[in-house]
Amino acid sequence: MSAMLIITLSNKYVIFASLQVLDTKDLQVFKVTVNGQDAKFVFGEKHSFKGTPLEITLPFELKAIVEISFESSPKSSALQWFTPEQTSGKKHPFLFSQCQATHCRAILPCQDTPAVKLTYYAEISVPKELVALMSANRDGEMPDPEDSSRKIYCFSQNVPIPCYLIALVVGALESRKIGPRTLVWAEKELVDKSAYEFAEAEAMLKTAEDLAGPYVWGQYDLLVLPPSFPYGGMENPCLTFVTPTLLVSDRSLSNVIAHEISHSWTGNLVTNKTWEHFWLNEGHTVYLERRIGGRLFGEQFRHFQALGGWRELQNTINTLGDKNPVTNLVPNLSEVDPDVAYSSVPYEKGFALLFYLEQLLGGPDVFIGFLKAYIQQFAYKSIVTEDWKKFLYSYFKDKAKESDLGSFSSADLKEMSSHQLIEFLALLLLEAPLPVSHVQRMQQVYDFNAINNSEIRFRWLRLCIKSKWEEAIPLALKMATDQGRLKFTRPLFRDLYGFDKCRDLAVKTFLEHRASMHPVTSMLVGKDLKQDQ
Repeated sequence: MSAMLIITLSNKYVIFASLQVLDTKDLQVFKVTVNGQDAKFVFGEKHSFKGTPLEITLPFELKAIVEISFESSPKSSALQWFTPEQTSGKKHPFLFSQCQATHCRAILPCQDTPAVKLTYYAEISVPKELVALMSANRDGEMPDPEDSSRKIYCFSQNVPIPCYLIALVVGALESRKIGPRTLVWAEKELVDKSAYEFAEAEAMLKTAEDLAGPYVWGQYDLLVLPPSFPYGGMENPCLTFVTPTLLVSDRSLSNVIAHEISHSWTGNLVTNKTWEHFWLNEGHTVYLERRIGGRLFGEQFRHFQALGGWRELQNTINTLGDKNPVTNLVPNLSEVDPDVAYSSVPYEKGFALLFYLEQLLGGPDVFIGFLKAYIQQFAYKSIVTEDWKKFLYSYFKDKAKESDLGSFSSADLKEMSSHQLIEFLALLLLEAPLPVSHVQRMQQVYDFNAINNSEIRFRWLRLCIKSKWEEAIPLALKMATDQGRLKFTRPLFRDLYGFDKCRDLAVKTFLEHRASMHPVTSMLVGKDLKQDQ
């Protein structure tokens, strides 16, 4: 089996340098032309898992059409070739690709980083009894003019994608229509079973669109691969790859399809710029997948899935070790193969963070508004966690409107223990200061000023001072001086000193009470208030 892949870079790249470096891995390059003229090229030093850089000398022109004649290796890390005996039908060979994370370079020379997105057009020549599919829209087929035993399939992907989403499959495939924009593809022996199993795809797509915004990819097809496919699914645009282990005849494993559908927004449309930020792809996708499940099967189902995900995260961290750097949400992958670092951590730790934020920032309806706005903000781009964080803070800076404050009542905290109230206030202290109107409403509804529990009162008064509520100043000064526990006195004085309207009063009060303080307390608070003796 052979394939002819034509990549046209015309009008896609603007070249400002005399050297273009592309990623390759186990490729043979025979010829390179730039704007139709032979170009010089050399291979750089080979890296253990990154492959070999291909350095192409370019003219100083603003636009350059680069054509490369090359051949991939039979042992390409991105391609798996099957003999007829290894397929369900036993008659024809089969080929599929898997480019994530950094294996597209083992198929073709490219900028194999999720930081770079491109569109592509391809022509694939295969024996005429076989079918070729790609992660793109199908543009028809035609006889191969150079070989009557073959035909050419044409594809175009007009939405920019990173190279890891380029995908190819060739085999004796059949399809069944299971929705207005969905075909399921498989070998003949599995295609009807697959059509039944994935019949809910359109309902999931519609739910995802309602949650995340319009589906921009046109077609959404599913391809069932041979059993050796190493993942549950792969979110290749227009053509999700899935494992045959999902074919259980009762649709009970359809959450994998919801996950891959969700990637159409989180991962494929908004993409992690480097693999260290992989949680941006997978954490958001698990979150959206479970929101789809909640819509279709109920909130209890969503929470049940979240519990299962938490258990999976615990198991993974126990296996890897809680001090292992790859268990960080954003690990350092310098000189680390992303495949080696792969685990459930970016999926489930990422989801856990988003699920926690959902509960903290107003609930499911509020947080899905953030997710939709996040997708609109960064669609077609590649980003890092800092971009996400800045947008999160910007989106929720005025989270609670004044009109929303009337919905709170004393019953909100009625069932909470003292320990829960302490944790509740501690979490609020980790966030940006609340507007004064919010702490005023909290006092009105919950009457925190009447609580004598020192741990609760301490956190409540700190919250008030950080929000610059002037009425809390005398209460905070009183607590800071009525007792001498460093845990309470020092932070309260620091907060009061940081509030410009009471800085002088804080210093004056400290000096008045200094003689009655323990020497250590006096020394440390004095340093905080710039009153060193």
